[in-house]
Amino acid sequence: MSLPALIGDIGGTNARLALVYPGEVTPHDIINLPCADYPGVVEAVQDYLNRVGAVGQNAPQEACLAFACPVHAERVKMTNNHWDFLKSDVQQALNLSLFKVINDFTAQALGVPHVAAKDLVEVQPGTSQAHATRLIIGPGTGLGVAGVFPGQHAWIPLPTEGGHITFAPTDDTERAIVDIFKQHHARVSVERVLCGQGLLELYQAHCTLAGIAPQLNHPADVTDAAKQGDELAIAALLRFLKILGDVCGDATLTMGARGGVYLCGGIVPRLLDWLPNSELCSAFTNKGRMNIYNADIPIWVVTAPWTGLLGAAEALHNEEVY
Repeated sequence: MSLPALIGDIGGTNARLALVYPGEVTPHDIINLPCADYPGVVEAVQDYLNRVGAVGQNAPQEACLAFACPVHAERVKMTNNHWDFLKSDVQQALNLSLFKVINDFTAQALGVPHVAAKDLVEVQPGTSQAHATRLIIGPGTGLGVAGVFPGQHAWIPLPTEGGHITFAPTDDTERAIVDIFKQHHARVSVERVLCGQGLLELYQAHCTLAGIAPQLNHPADVTDAAKQGDELAIAALLRFLKILGDVCGDATLTMGARGGVYLCGGIVPRLLDWLPNSELCSAFTNKGRMNIYNADIPIWVVTAPWTGLLGAAEALHNEEVY
């Protein structure tokens, strides 16, 4: 049997590493390693390979690793941890004949076509066109936005920096929220609002508007407090989902995402119970003359735990990924 390849999905906190057999995308021997425990990516990979026994003659000769940072240059410097490396140095140190480095949300986009139906939760029904772009968007530490298009021979990723577009308020409450955000940020992008820290700051903004001192200090506290009935936490959570619907609707129009919208990332899958009572879908379709256009586009939440690894496996021999 041919040697398996190494795949990875590496964020600011954790490095999710796995192996994949030739011709497959399903990862196996998945291990989650804390990035802080290793001086760099080479040491983390070497530890992983030792743990799974993929050393010596069994060591992978090919690898595709996805990183949560810009990866277009030879030097890759992680945004939210200390890892900093040259691609050629890693390839040489790991003795790889093929080494691809991709952005983590490119991996999410390439992974979505391989996600099983059981790992998709329908938010809005609609008609998915087969030969059309799919929008992948996900609030987490930041806001990832990407597309994926079914080409003639392979899935074509459409990487973007759509999380950094300017946030456009749609009502008086959001205009007041922007004014509060501007006390701490020179510019308010959609990522400032639609991320973990953004959820916390939305809660703090609602407290300011209500004339009440904030009692919560972490994003997870907001969701926990909302579950306990805290009115300001609930308001912040529902506002977060409404704004997500606005942004998804705009991105869908921009990208022509008739293939559907896929909500990924670490936050939305934890908010499934809140979606039915939120304004996400109404905000998504509230696009004036283009209301009907968006109303027929399906929206799903991706609950698969390893979408980025699926995407790294897809990218490994995908001729559209360099």
